[in-house]
Amino acid sequence: MSEGPVHANDRASPLTGEASGSGAARDTSPSRAAWGVAPSPRPSPARGEGVHAQPTPEDPQQAAARRAQAREQAGQRDPEPSLARRFGQIGVLGWLIVLPTLAGLWLGHRLDRWLGSGITLAAALLMAGAGLGLWLALRWMHEQ
Repeated sequence: MSEGPVHANDRASPLTGEASGSGAARDTSPSRAAWGVAPSPRPSPARGEGVHAQPTPEDPQQAAARRAQAREQAGQRDPEPSLARRFGQIGVLGWLIVLPTLAGLWLGHRLDRWLGSGITLAAALLMAGAGLGLWLALRWMHEQ
């Protein structure tokens, strides 16, 4: 029994081993899938695949100029705050932490004098005020 001539477009599929194309002839050679060999994931220049797909090397000066231009455009879109504004932000953060801490210390001292409890409430309210101040500073920084 002859299966007939095998045409170029009647090759076996590498995964299934079944013939494809218009001729119904079946390839009698063992397929790559039958031997457990997966098809090559990369194109092979020896087989004429992907010869022109290789990227051309980029000129380092052009790449540096492009990066410098992108940095300049980003700086124009979102300018850096001035030195005075930075110092102002540091001052605001300082007062946000110091004022609640001092208020807690003052209130704790007054309560300790009124109740005669030494420094217990002053220390506790000092820590509570510092925690409140740090929380307020953190919230303010996230809003900026």
